[in-house]
Order: sequence, then structure tokens, then C-alpha cells
Amino acid sequence: MKLNDMKLHRIGVIGAGTIGTGVITNIVMSGLHAVVIDQSPEALARSKAQVLENARLAPLMSKTLPRVGRDELLQRMEHTTELSAAATCDFIVENVFEEWAVKKPLYEKLDRIVPAGVCLGPNTSCIPITQIAAVTKRPELVVGIHFMNPVHLIPTAEVIRGFHTSDYAVSVLLHLFGLLGKQAVMVEDGPGFVSNRISHIFMNEAVFVLQDGVADAASVDAIFRKCFGHKMGPLETADLIGLDTVMRSLDVLYQSFQDSKYRCCPLLRKLVQAGHLGRKTGKGFYEYPDLQAAAAEQKAQAVVAQASAATA
Repeated sequence: MKLNDMKLHRIGVIGAGTIGTGVITNIVMSGLHAVVIDQSPEALARSKAQVLENARLAPLMSKTLPRVGRDELLQRMEHTTELSAAATCDFIVENVFEEWAVKKPLYEKLDRIVPAGVCLGPNTSCIPITQIAAVTKRPELVVGIHFMNPVHLIPTAEVIRGFHTSDYAVSVLLHLFGLLGKQAVMVEDGPGFVSNRISHIFMNEAVFVLQDGVADAASVDAIFRKCFGHKMGPLETADLIGLDTVMRSLDVLYQSFQDSKYRCCPLLRKLVQAGHLGRKTGKGFYEYPDLQAAAAEQKAQAVVAQASAATA
């Protein structure tokens, strides 16, 4: 199929977590249709509510983003727990947990469900694209994406070419990026690619500094914001990404390289075990009272949505 003949209207989004929700926001605000698939009805309900909130605030945070009405947004979203819905999509963006035990069986199923010729885009932060492509019968159509959070507000993403990734697959993804108003930085395949291979050492070492009592969180971040001109410090960044996501990515990097520099700081793992995951739970290295209230409200909305679905 020629690129000019490729229609990219229905974009499948597998996984409705924080990053997946940002991807959905970007898709529907760009006039495309998002087929949102997650095994959790609660996650789907939370994601739908968050997309509407993202879209409401987006024009206030970016002059390039349009105002889109609530009804129009809802018409552009389709939510389901059935993976079979991926068969109706023109491109797939996958955003599930950064765990091989989760990704491997998912791609084996997707390969059977998704029509031949449709590209698969792992939105992954550490697992090599070649490894993912190897479990499919279409490795040439698997092209890696690493979106940054918040997806709809950051105009650039890392695009990863696996060993078998074809020029065609890259062209299709770049075409989609054009529709989404995104720019791509192309890199080669390898655990962590460029951004996470570097940034996660940075964040992890900041947690070690905090654990060792060298400085408090605010001081660590202030040094990098005020002395180096970073928009956010490393601990603020970890809270934004999600401490669980950072921890899982570090674990993948450690397993891949067998290098102690990727060993996850015990304090980071402890916070994850305590359920303090950063902004998405309202508490991480910092507390976010407004976000705690929002998280509680989204949870309540999800319960209501689930109850409504059960009685429909």
C-alpha cells in the first residue's frame, strides 16, 4: 500500500493510563477517532473524564491547541475492554505496563487480531523495539514511539527504528505525527533508547541524594531549575512521570545491561510500594492536595460510570 493511500482515521490506543490518556487527548483534539482499549472499566472511565479535563485546559496552556467541545470529543472516543476492537483500527499505539510478561502476550494477540498491513506502535520507554517485533509476524511494521508526559502539550517525541522496521512503517508514523502536530527525533533501538537511558540515571541518583540526607527534595530540584535552567528538577519530573513507571523502567534497564548504575534506589521502590506514585495519586516526593481531590473525584466518577454500564 502506498502512503498516500493510507487512511489514518481510527487510532487504536491500548492502555488508558496516564500516558495513554495523553495520547487519546492528542488524537481526539486533532480531529481523529480514538478506539480506547483497556481491560479495566474503571481505567476507561477515569481516562474519559481526564481527556475531557485535559481538553478543557489545553487551550489555556498552549496557543496552538484548538478548543473542542465536550460533545465533539465524546463522539471521537470509543471505549471498550475487548481487544478485538483493534481489528477496526488504522494504526495501533500501545501503552501498557513496562513489563515483558505483559507486553509479550499482548503483541502475540494483536498480531492475530490487527489486519495485515497495519502498523503497531509500541509507546515504550525501555523495552527494545526489536524484542517486541520478534513476537509478531510483521516485524517490519513495528515502529517504536516514546511520547513524553503530558503528551498533548509536548510537541516532540522519540521515534525508534527496530532492526526490522521498514521505511514504510516510519513514513506511516511520521504521517500520523503530522496529523497530531508532533515532531519526531529518530533514534536507533536499544534498551532505554536515548531519553530514558540518560534521564532515569539522573532521577534515580537524585533519589539517592535525598535518601542519603544530602538535601531535601525542594533543594535538589531548585539546584537544577535555578542553576542549570531546567524547567523541572529530577524529583519533580519523577512525580510527573509516575514513580511506578520510573521504577519499572529502571528495572528493565538493570536487567538489560546488568550494570549497577541502573539499580533502583530503595527509597523510590519504598514510595511505590506505599502507593505514593506522584501526581497521579496526589503524593510522591511532594504532595499535591488539588490532585488528591481530583483523583478522588475521578475514582468516584469511575464507580458511577461502572454502575451505569452494569445497569444499561
